[in-house]
Amino acid sequence: MRRMELVKLDSVSFRYDSEKILDDISFSVDEGDFLGIIGPNGAGKSTLFYCMLGLLDGYTGRIKIFGTDLKKNKKLLTQIGYIPQRKYVDRKFPLTIKELVSFSVTNKKNCGNIEKVLRQFELYDLRNKIIGQLSGGQQQRVFVAKALVNNPKILMLDEPTNELDQKNQDNLYLLLEKLNEEDNITIIWTSHDLDAVNQFSNKVACINKKIFYHGTKQKFFSDENNIKQYSESKMQIHMHTHH
Repeated sequence: MRRMELVKLDSVSFRYDSEKILDDISFSVDEGDFLGIIGPNGAGKSTLFYCMLGLLDGYTGRIKIFGTDLKKNKKLLTQIGYIPQRKYVDRKFPLTIKELVSFSVTNKKNCGNIEKVLRQFELYDLRNKIIGQLSGGQQQRVFVAKALVNNPKILMLDEPTNELDQKNQDNLYLLLEKLNEEDNITIIWTSHDLDAVNQFSNKVACINKKIFYHGTKQKFFSDENNIKQYSESKMQIHMHTHH
């Protein structure tokens, strides 16, 4: 039985001034997918996320969320949890874990989820700690809890393992796998870690301004031309940024 299509991009392009960052991107995400989006630095992955999250409106083409044009109904975005790339957290930033998660609640009916997600991610006993006092792995669990407090159907993560050591990377991957398989949360994430994408994702989208592949991970990783194309696009970006 075909699963419900939750996200559909149709010929999405985006420019910063005269530079084209996204060029005719089309793909879809089905309910229950664990989609790994790969591509070199500068490929447009974060810009793609910003368009899908309604943070950038200047794209051409169409983005549908749950079958509705995003530009016509941004309330749909309350059903998407988002974790941006990790940034340095000021150790003196005066917010507790509980306060940070609470501020993300968009509807009073979700207030009861605060304790639930804190317990789910083993943060309840730390709830009154200042966010800056936590380890990198603990902080990332807080950001996941924050993204899930409104019971979203989709979780989007932009390079979520940046700056995490291997142990905390592994823990986060296992957490995402559990959310996908047991809680049926559809996950869309960007990553440079091809091994992790191969291990945990069921679908892959490879982009470098254009989309070069979208399909099953088995088909992507079994075709040497796909890996070669990915490697060559990384090299082209590297050469471009050093000249």
